[in-house]
Amino acid sequence: MTHPIPLAAVVLAGGASRRMGRDKATLPFEGSTLLERVVAAVRVRCDPVFVIAAPGQPLPHVDAQILRDDVRGVGPLVATGRGLRAAGAAGRELAFVCAVDMPYLSADLIDELAGPAVRLGADIVLPWDGRDHYLAGIYRSALTEQIASLVAAGERSMRALAETVDTQRIVLPADQRSLTNVNTAADLS
Repeated sequence: MTHPIPLAAVVLAGGASRRMGRDKATLPFEGSTLLERVVAAVRVRCDPVFVIAAPGQPLPHVDAQILRDDVRGVGPLVATGRGLRAAGAAGRELAFVCAVDMPYLSADLIDELAGPAVRLGADIVLPWDGRDHYLAGIYRSALTEQIASLVAAGERSMRALAETVDTQRIVLPADQRSLTNVNTAADLS
């Protein structure tokens, strides 16, 4: 697969899913699981694809490299750092980082962010539709040191990272279906 802007993908699948009440990665959605849908969507545009999962978390078979968190429940920042290290080791300067709970994710969204990431030279490029979408953005793999420093200082949020590096936002329509995520059972219906 050759694209003008080589990207890895980092799919964060190991969250606690407290509001959903069950693991989102294995949640059935329109004939597959959320993890299968998201990996298929990013695979169209990104190579390699890394899935960051919790220790012992059962996952469906997907066309991706599975990396396990050392500890469950430490937040997306640690998992993002792990995925960006893997992306850098695979020779990718940029990675699309997303959550597993985005059933309508599309390669078009990734392309809307990738071009500006290169043109602007930013560390992070996020979609903005009235709010930041930290788990649907382009991140530089070189951010691993910054993430390690933040984690060592007790930070766990993606916002903390975005506030300390060059973060650009791309304004998207508020009804951008690709940004839809499911946090509760009501969100599924």
